[in-house]
Amino acid sequence: MIKKKLGILLLLILLSGCATSAPESLAFTPAPATQTPFAPEADSAYTPVVFSDFPGIFILSMNEGKYAHLFAYSPIDQPLLRLTDGLWDDITPALSPDGTKIAFASNRSGYWDLYLLDIQSAETTRLTNTKAYDGAPSWSPDGAWLASETYYNNSLEIIVQPISDSSQEAIYLTSDPAADHSPAWAPTGRQLAFVSTRSGNSEIYLADLEDASNNRFLNLSNTPLTNETHPVWSWDGSKLAWAANAYAEGPSGIYVWELEKPGLPATHIGEGSWAAWNQRGDSLLVMLEGGGANYLSAYSLEGKLLLQPWQLPGTLNGMLWLPESLPEDLPKNYQSAANETPAPLWETIRATPDSLSVRENLATLADVQAPFPQLHDAVDESFEALRTATSQKIGWDALANLESAFIPLSTSLDPGMNNDWLYTGRAFSLNPLIANAGWMVVSRYEIGQQTYWRIYLHAQSQDGSQGIPLHDAPWDLSARYNLDPASYEAGGQFEQVPSGYWVDFTALAENFGWQRVPALSNWRNFFRGTRFTQFVRTDGLSWYEAMLDLYPPEILLTPTPVLPPSATPSATPVPTRTPIPTRTPFTPVPTPTPLSLFDFSTPTP
Repeated sequence: MIKKKLGILLLLILLSGCATSAPESLAFTPAPATQTPFAPEADSAYTPVVFSDFPGIFILSMNEGKYAHLFAYSPIDQPLLRLTDGLWDDITPALSPDGTKIAFASNRSGYWDLYLLDIQSAETTRLTNTKAYDGAPSWSPDGAWLASETYYNNSLEIIVQPISDSSQEAIYLTSDPAADHSPAWAPTGRQLAFVSTRSGNSEIYLADLEDASNNRFLNLSNTPLTNETHPVWSWDGSKLAWAANAYAEGPSGIYVWELEKPGLPATHIGEGSWAAWNQRGDSLLVMLEGGGANYLSAYSLEGKLLLQPWQLPGTLNGMLWLPESLPEDLPKNYQSAANETPAPLWETIRATPDSLSVRENLATLADVQAPFPQLHDAVDESFEALRTATSQKIGWDALANLESAFIPLSTSLDPGMNNDWLYTGRAFSLNPLIANAGWMVVSRYEIGQQTYWRIYLHAQSQDGSQGIPLHDAPWDLSARYNLDPASYEAGGQFEQVPSGYWVDFTALAENFGWQRVPALSNWRNFFRGTRFTQFVRTDGLSWYEAMLDLYPPEILLTPTPVLPPSATPSATPVPTRTPIPTRTPFTPVPTPTPLSLFDFSTPTP
């Protein structure tokens, strides 16, 4: 049945022809924009270039507090503009071939479905209506079909469905226990790229839509120690870009593969974890992921930095590059969303310190189990707001039981962790037993020369109303104990994508100012050095400055403990010189008188 439906689909594609070309882009007058500096690698290829011709508008799905919405931004003349708003999430936008509509996924109905946004009128139309997760749409070249990912039989699969004909059933392109997701339909119409974990880790695959056999899937990346994500085609279909998180095989970042040179490996362009093509196909909009912040920038195909990195106020859930600007007279829906002022996530309430004290206070966390359930008075409200938002997202209180919060100086940590942020009261550590129970998984990310982690928490409700399915293969830290030398030296290994719905706790924590910390350099053979459960809120302070909030500087000047004197002191005896032995004088032995052998007389008494 699937092969028959796939044949019908291929026939329709052949009849539909190629994509309609997008309209010409409008020119913008350069205007100064506030930029946040970013420190890329020290290389001449990363020297910022003044880009006088940067047409188009960036559409970003960005987290804002507890929810993700669509925003418009241009580095030339469009400040950040909110396009959608509400108590829901709008993610993974995709532009139609004619440039008039945006398909995206949203849970505004309570479950994840696909929607269409008309760019000129700002009207939204619902496409799907199921309780199963639907996301990551991608348009066919004629604009009549959508490829998307859906959660079916406890696994992510790629489906193809018509846009206008709701009576026709969706066609399943994949049927594999592995996770198949993030489809990208080629503008030529004959191929579709997607991400799959069928090889053990996330790889880029290419599906030949004209081949109905089992050989229609081709592994393009073929990198066993790398997770590839977010494939996206250039407008003419000659190039395919994706993001790679490399553990041992080359650098992480954005790679570009050419369709006319299928035998050559993809070329590394630069750092980044998301990418979007401009209409000319000569530059890429990218998101640069840092340990504490994310930035928006652009590369040429030679790897030169075209746009000075601009710090994003939230994490991204997808982006695209519009060739034209938004309407001059913004529709009512855009104006309403732009004028919406989100309520503050929390309100900081500082306790009044003692008049004789210049030190900051610690606040006790209510109903939190930890060795010392306290945090700095400046961050405890942010923690409570994060705790409330996490409970709403996953349906259970994951922050009620912590491995650590504040740690006093009298408590010693493991070697190499003397300058840990837990001493400052501005950090907390989740209970790792949650992972042992199967309610938490972790993904590994190599950013620069450091290793970071991303935590996903299991949603209590598994009907599609909370969280989304996991996409990429997580990292199994406990695999180092399975007596496999390779897993031990690597600090773990990839594990199969678990089923069910999950919530990205790391992204949620970042919206409340809590950042993950990098692992120690010896984390592969020192489990505590992974620090995968720890989050910190620095507020721009260094560790030493944060310590001075709680302690006088005299305490920090004596890191080496001084041993106390003995309880019962006694005088130490002075050693005396041992006398040298003298030689004993020789005394001659007297000669005895010989006794007669024949004298038998009786002695006289």
